[in-house]
Amino acid sequence: MKYTEKGVEELKIAYIGGGSRGWAWGLMSDLAKTEDLCGTVYLYDIDPDAAKRNEIIGNRIAELKDCVSPWSYRAVETIDEALEGADFVVISILPGTFDEMESDVHTPEKYGIYQSVGDTTGPGGIIRAMRTVPMFEVIAKAIERCCPKAWVINYTNPMTVCVQSLYKAFPKIKAFGCCHEVFGTQKVLASAVSDILEIEKPDRSEIKINVLGVNHFTWITRAQYKNTDIYPLYAEFCEKYADGYVENVDDNWMNNSFTSAEKVKINLFRRFGCIAAAGDRHLAEFCPGNWFLKDPETVNEWKFGLTKVSWRKEDLKKRLEKSDKLHSGDIEFEISETGEEGVRQMRALLGLEDMVTNVNIPNAGQIPNLPVGAVVETNARFSADSVEPIFAGGIPAEIYPLVSRVCGEQQLITEACAERSLEKAFNAFINDPLVATISWNDARKLFDEMVRNTSKYLEEYK
Repeated sequence: MKYTEKGVEELKIAYIGGGSRGWAWGLMSDLAKTEDLCGTVYLYDIDPDAAKRNEIIGNRIAELKDCVSPWSYRAVETIDEALEGADFVVISILPGTFDEMESDVHTPEKYGIYQSVGDTTGPGGIIRAMRTVPMFEVIAKAIERCCPKAWVINYTNPMTVCVQSLYKAFPKIKAFGCCHEVFGTQKVLASAVSDILEIEKPDRSEIKINVLGVNHFTWITRAQYKNTDIYPLYAEFCEKYADGYVENVDDNWMNNSFTSAEKVKINLFRRFGCIAAAGDRHLAEFCPGNWFLKDPETVNEWKFGLTKVSWRKEDLKKRLEKSDKLHSGDIEFEISETGEEGVRQMRALLGLEDMVTNVNIPNAGQIPNLPVGAVVETNARFSADSVEPIFAGGIPAEIYPLVSRVCGEQQLITEACAERSLEKAFNAFINDPLVATISWNDARKLFDEMVRNTSKYLEEYK
């Protein structure tokens, strides 16, 4: 890379999973809108045709009138070619296919276990982790070999296990995990401020928070809007909307399984006095199974959705059709800022700005009552070649039993995957609060069936 008066040029970004029909396009869009960065994105994917399509789509962006930074895109056949000398590495992969995910999410339903996402925790998240860790070990070793000083941004789930595995395979890696779930809760807090104070809704960036926990089960212990403590406002908001809050028709939980009426997070605040900071679909999966996910009727009462893998498969068809049209030039790529912070984080790490945001990194004491080294989510300060965790304080006593159990399970499944131990993985499986609703014998049958369904990715396991 080269620093100039205009910013930083000749950057090399390696995109692992570069055939993506979602995250990759988002990164392309954000890079095109960034005036002071320019360079080449190397696209590597186990599906080389998908990466090649994105090369063509990405290189067309430079011709668009809204493009302020013309990046080059290059699809490559090997991971080493993508990584060699990279300044940044972006990881966004699907570990397996939606067929394996269909087993992750829906096989447990035979035993009355329902999952609203199935990619982070619960039986689905555990089996997905077993597929994912060997892949991340290969990526980490390749980074150590080809670009050991690069900053690595992970978007793949299960986030905590993925980031933990990168550090386990390459202890000196400079990696962090990014997730936008907290941003959504900042928007809910902005709605609470607007509703209770009867003012125009603030931008989420004006809601200053202290966040702590583990990915998708994060909590906010302090929240401020200008000189106003949001906690009392949110308490009033939660009493007012105890049966759920929907801001507009587009957020109607009944018509979109990716939205909710925020009823789960409102209920968790009313139970524990702490602000839960993720989407309801994720939060529900970390809690005992009879709270929010007992059955589809219970889910309906809590006003969120079960995201079926059949929906994901249909959505993939639509994205493949869009890829065809972008590739052929039948439609034009639309440049728009995604709201993700990856490119801003790159700018900060290059010394072009400072920023504070939530990330997933190993615990160096920022949460003193969780294990050192466990991957946790807190705020961190980004500056030139530095990501420094900000002290968040301990997990509040009211929610400590919930959060510490999750942290312990994630540590255990990471170890099980590193050791390729099916029995240790089953120990994590049987201790999950969703699986705890069934007998040990049924849990064993379920685990064995789910392992068989994804066995081609688990050949190394004992």
